This record gives sequence, structure tokens and C-alpha cells, in this order.
Amino acid sequence: MSFKYSDDNKLYHTWNYHLRHKFGQKVFKVSLNAGFTCPNIDGTKGVGGCTYCSALGSGDFAGSAAKPIGEQFEEVKAQLHKKWPDAKYIAYFQAHTNTYAPAGVLRERFESALCKENVVGISIATRADCLEEDVLDYLSELNERTYLIVELGLQTIFDETGKKINRCHTYGEFLEGYIKLRERKINTCVHLINGLPGESRDMMIKSAEAIGALRPHCVKLHLLHVLKNTEMARQYERGEFGLLSLEEYVDIIISQLERFHEDTVIQRLTGDGAKDELIGPLWSLKKFVVLNEIDKEMKRRGTYQGRLFKEN
Repeated sequence: MSFKYSDDNKLYHTWNYHLRHKFGQKVFKVSLNAGFTCPNIDGTKGVGGCTYCSALGSGDFAGSAAKPIGEQFEEVKAQLHKKWPDAKYIAYFQAHTNTYAPAGVLRERFESALCKENVVGISIATRADCLEEDVLDYLSELNERTYLIVELGLQTIFDETGKKINRCHTYGEFLEGYIKLRERKINTCVHLINGLPGESRDMMIKSAEAIGALRPHCVKLHLLHVLKNTEMARQYERGEFGLLSLEEYVDIIISQLERFHEDTVIQRLTGDGAKDELIGPLWSLKKFVVLNEIDKEMKRRGTYQGRLFKEN
């Protein structure tokens, strides 16, 4: 069995395939911390942030917010260059909510990375309820002159789960933000997390089906990581929820991939939890084992990305 968007053994549309065919060479993300916060941290919508989020706001592998963007960029790039010395770069503003500031502030931070040699694009992680008109205007400008992806953290379409994890925005608000970006022809990447407290296999698949029908440019499918010193860690220690097994996760991922259109790029199928901070699932530390199990099971089932895709 072969897949349209693959030149190896993958039966889904990988991020690496997409970048190599778009730019003709290896491209990697340089993760940066622009020093922003979130509306569910600073009291605008809530306090404490998402219950699973570390103090670094999901930017555990980004640069240090204490340093200027240009300095962060050079430091992070240098580490990755050891593995890929001839690559080009996407500036990735990863930590917290990276459109949660006036457009002038965003311009100053983003341009500090875009001016670096061999930067071919920018990826901006944010929330769909933090897209003011002046910010959208600036994003539209960026979209005209570089490869832009706006990453929208959704995690689940179910508002009851959103309340449990202190997300502080609804699925309806996500759709409003997504539509604003689509109207401006801005590429989006939607994040979903599998294994959130109280969610069944069916709920996780329904989230993927709903997002798949929107035809986003990319998706990231994450495994829930329970990290030390988070509210979710305390809930886990009290026995309020359990963790997915590797076998359960592989099954869910494959069922989700079947529901995304073949054109949608799959940026991620699992996450990277910092080893010293991860409480569980510990099997997730063996990332290549997880990916290999997904590949093997897809072949065994004779399935592929998009097999069960349904248009809205």
C-alpha cells in the first residue's frame, strides 16, 4: 500500500514531507519565547492557565524569555544545526499566547526573527479568542511575504472538557477565530490533545472528525502529558483520571487520521514531554517506538489518512 503524500513508508501526510516538497530541502522550527502570557493566566478570562500547562506555557523547549529574540534564535538554531547543518528555518513562537499583545508589539518581536538569514517562514502559537482586528491585519501582511502558519490550540471540541482543563474559551469561539483566519487565507494548524480527563475514545474521534471537516492546513495530535507541579498532576495524584496505554493511543490516532483529508498536513502524532518533568505516560518518552507502532498498525489494518473523511 502507498499513500499520495509519502515517499517513505508513511500512510499519512507528514510535516517533513510537506516541508521538503515545498522548500526542496530540510527545514526545522526554531522555538522561541516572546514573553507573552495568556488570558486564562492573567485574570482576563481566568487564572492559573490550562491545568496541563507547565510554567513555561508549553514552551519547554523554546528559548529563554529573559533573552532578546535574536539571541534566543541563534542559541536554539545552533543546537539543531548539529543534526541538520544545511537546513533552513521556521521561526516558531511557541510559549503561551503569541497574539495576546498589540500588533505593534507583535511586529517588533516577530520581525526580530524573520530578519534572520535563511528563515523561510513563521509559525505563531495562539488561541482563537486572541485575534483582534489590528493583529489580523498584521498577520495578513505577514502572509503576503512569508510562509505563515497560525497554530490554534483547541484541544477538544467539547466545552465540558474545556471547563475541566480551565481552557476559558468555547468551541464556538474557536470556530469564530478559525473563520477569521480562513477568510484572510491564512494557514492554520489546529491542536488536539488525546487523553484529557473524562474524555472517551468516541469523544476524541469526534473532535478529530469535526476539525477534519474544516480542512485546516495542518493539525497537531498530542498525547496528554502529566507534568510535575501542574494542577493536572495534582488531579492525577488524587486518582481523578487515568492515562492512556500505548495500545489505546495508537488505536485512537489511527482512527483520527482516517478522518482528516489527505491534503491536511500532520505536524505531530505525539508530544515531547521533558524527561525530568514527566509523570506519565512514561511510554511516551520512546517517541520512535510510538510512531513505529502507528505505522505497523496502519499497515496491518490496511488503512490510511483520509479513508473515512467526510466533508462538512
